[in-house]
This record gives sequence, C-alpha cells and structure tokens, in this order.
Amino acid sequence: MKISKAEALQWFTLLSSLPEDQPLTPRQQEIVWAVLAQLESAAEARRDALAAQIPGLKTLAGRTAFVGDEKKFPRGCKSCLFGTGLGAIRRTNKCNLRCPFCYDFGQLHSQEPVGEGLWEIGGTRFYDRDLDLLFSVDKKPSGVCYVYLEPFMEIELYYPVIRRFHQEGVWQHMYTNGTLCTEENLRALADSGLDELRFNLGATDCSDKVIANIALAAKLLPHVGIETPMTRELFDAFLEKKDAILGTGIEFINFAELHLNENNLQNYADESLYCCRGGYISPMISRELTLRMMAIADREGWPVCVQDCSNMTKFARDLHLRAVEGGWFGASSYGLEFPEIPVEAFLPALSDPEVVFAEEEPLPKGYRPTDPVW
Repeated sequence: MKISKAEALQWFTLLSSLPEDQPLTPRQQEIVWAVLAQLESAAEARRDALAAQIPGLKTLAGRTAFVGDEKKFPRGCKSCLFGTGLGAIRRTNKCNLRCPFCYDFGQLHSQEPVGEGLWEIGGTRFYDRDLDLLFSVDKKPSGVCYVYLEPFMEIELYYPVIRRFHQEGVWQHMYTNGTLCTEENLRALADSGLDELRFNLGATDCSDKVIANIALAAKLLPHVGIETPMTRELFDAFLEKKDAILGTGIEFINFAELHLNENNLQNYADESLYCCRGGYISPMISRELTLRMMAIADREGWPVCVQDCSNMTKFARDLHLRAVEGGWFGASSYGLEFPEIPVEAFLPALSDPEVVFAEEEPLPKGYRPTDPVW
C-alpha cells in the first residue's frame, strides 16, 4: 500500500492514542508497516540526492561508503565488515560523561558490572589467566574492540589483556570520549600493543582538550581516528574546528548514523525519524549530515578517510557476521531495539512538510481510519 502522508498521520495519531497494553490487529500492523516503508523511501530519496553530489564517493564491496584515501580506511572496520565481525570485549560499566545520544542515557547509574577481575568476551566471562586456554581452543578473531562504557575510567586494567591479544597477532581497537587521556596512559596503551584508538568527538562537542588529546595519541599510537554519532550539534562544532581536528594527524573519521532505543529516544522526540528495514530507528537528518560532511571532505580533499557508518553498514556487518558463523542464508540479528514499534515517535516526520511521499494512493476498503472494522 502506498499510503498517503495525510492518512498516515491520521492513522498514527489514532494508534498513538490506544492503550499501551492493547496489541495491534494484523490490519493495523499492515498500516504501520506501510507507513514505515513510505518514511524509509522518503529518507532514501533525500540521501540519494545528497550522495549524487559527491563525485568521489566510493564503497567497499557495497558494504559501506567512504571518501578519501582508501589506504587509511580503518582496519578495525575491515575486520568488522569482512573478517570475524565486531568482537567486543567488555569490562568497564561506568562513564564520566552523560551524552544525549548514548544508548544507556539515563541508565548509566545502573549498568551491571562484568564482575571483579573479569572480562566479557563473546558473551562469556574470563579472568586474565583464562586467555591462554581461550586461545588454545578457539579460532583467533581477525580483530577485537574494547567497548562499554569508558575504558579510561580504569585503563590500567586493560594493559595486560591488550598485551596478550597483541602477542597472538589480533588487531585491537578501542573507543573513548578522550577526556581522561594522558601522555602516560596513551604511551602505556601503545607499549601494550593497541593498534587503533577511536575518539567519540561528539561526546564533548569537539572540545579543545579532546582535540589536543587526539593529537597526542596520533604521535604515540599506530592508528588514531574519530568515530562519533552524527548529530546537528556535532556537524556545527566539527566545521567550526575543522582545521584543528584535521591537523591532529588522524587517519580516519567514521560518522555513525545515530540510532535510538528506549533510553535516548526522548532526547530526539522532535526529530523526523524513520525505521531502517524494520530495525534501527534514526533521525533522518543524521545520515544526511554525514553525506553533507563527506561532500565537503571530497571537495576540499581532506587528508583522511571519511566513512558513512550508516544503518545499512551495520545491516551488512551483521549479515556478514552470521554468514561467517555458519548461519542459514539471510540470517541476521539486526532488528528493532524496542519491544513494540513506537508509532508516536513518527508523528513529527508525518507532520514535517520536508518529508515527501513520492507516490501515494488511496487506501483500500477496510484500511481507512473511518472504516467500521479495523
């Protein structure tokens, strides 16, 4: 059904008023999926128009898009998209910042610890001393990454684990907001064998302190870059300090399409949202701003690789990982990060005159809001 925008707004307003514990009927579900398809098509049309304005836009086997020097494309991302997937190692359950785009926004005080002296690897808890056993029985990953939440809160605990993975020749990258970096701990990471350090520059609105720490890291570690969700605030702050950021010596910038869950949705309640293939829900503007930034990078010839780490990139990542793991054809864990589709969250998009449904047709009998049975 190519539902009209007017009827979509009428339907979603109606469905938003239903009791939370009242499940949608199959016919109502058909309406919801029809509206989401229209919103996704509208978002794709806008992005296609922006991408067409980037002469130097390239892809890696169709799995992600980028501009700039392919030799600087981060190896950690290649491991994610072409190797054994995103092998996350979890340890720290605390963070010193409160970012509105954080998936744990409002819940940072209640994040469960991994356990004293323990590391979560592949969903299993290990002590440092268990790593010899792990490497003796399991196939080595192409790469691993250190996430959850801010590792520099207790960075000294990471050195021996990084050293052990380095001895096995496993590529390692780490994420940080950059506020707690010092020459001492950055040098210790380098000495331990960390390959890549990625700064979430949006966490501090491109603060001068973090930019200085990025420059310091680039002098001490083999590979340094930026990976941060693209928001309106980041776009403006980045362009304001563009020269200083590009002068730090970074090799790559990954602008991630911001996707939302129950924790951070409230912070973007006024944005026009869309749902990517029934999975991630994101502000339309997020990837659009990434493409605008990539157009600037391409036009100005930035000396870095700039990647469009979009929902589609993550979709491709998960398909690849399941294939590597021997899953059935088309297997993926990519999906909606809400217990139910939050229909009320799409009302701003359906009221936004800039969101255009390219093709509309009247709803068939029995699907109109005024029909007696639905």
